[in-house]
Amino acid sequence: MLDALVVAPHPDDAELGMGGTIVRLIEQGLAVGILDLTDGEPTPFGDPETRARETARATRILGIPWRENLGLPNRSLEPTLEARARLAAVFRKVRPRWIFAPYWVDAHPDHTAATELVEAARFWSKLTKTEMPGEPHYPQRILYYFCIHLRLIPQPAFVVDISDQWDRKLEAIRCYESQFSKGRPQQPPTFLDRWRDMASAWGLVIGTRYGEPFASREPIGLAGLRELI
Repeated sequence: MLDALVVAPHPDDAELGMGGTIVRLIEQGLAVGILDLTDGEPTPFGDPETRARETARATRILGIPWRENLGLPNRSLEPTLEARARLAAVFRKVRPRWIFAPYWVDAHPDHTAATELVEAARFWSKLTKTEMPGEPHYPQRILYYFCIHLRLIPQPAFVVDISDQWDRKLEAIRCYESQFSKGRPQQPPTFLDRWRDMASAWGLVIGTRYGEPFASREPIGLAGLRELI
C-alpha cells in the first residue's frame, strides 16, 4: 500500500526532519504516509484540538495521502510489548517498503523510545502464528531522519537535495504555530531561521541550496550512480 512510512514521535517531527524529502518522494510518484505515535500534548501553548488542526493543515500542504495517530502517551512513550504489537499491526496493514524513524541518539526520551519501538516492531511485523491482525510483512529497510534535541551533527549516510521542496517544507512547519511561533523569540535568528540555516548547511556539503540528512545502520545498496550529485 505505501512505499514509505515515516514514523514520528510527535506531530511536527516528520515535517521538521524530512518534510522536503516527503514532498520530493510524492512528486516522484511514491506513496508516502506518516504515523504519529502520540498527539504531542501537553505543550506550553498547545492542546490536543489545536495540534490536530495544525497537523491536518501540514498534511494537506505536504500532499500526504495517509496519516494516522497511534495514540500512545506523550512524554512517557515507551517501547512496551503492547506498543510494539500495535505498531507492527500498522506495518502489516500499510506494508511499507521503507520505514523512516528518528535518529537513534537524542536527548528527548520519546525520540529514542520511538526508534527502539520501530526497530522491534519491524521484526515483529513478519511473525507468523500470532494474534496480530494482517499478513506477515518485513519492511525492506529502516532509514533515520534527523530531528535531534542535542547540539549534535552526526555523519549522515546520505543527504537528499530538497532545494525545490524547501518552500513547501517551511510552509508545513509554519502550520504548527503553537510550537514554533507562540512563546518563542521572534527577533532573528528565530527557530525557523535556524532550521533554514541547517538545511542550507546540509545543502552546502552536497553542492545544492538545501538538503536533508539521513542515517542508516545497514549498508545501502545502489542500482547505479546516475542520481548521485
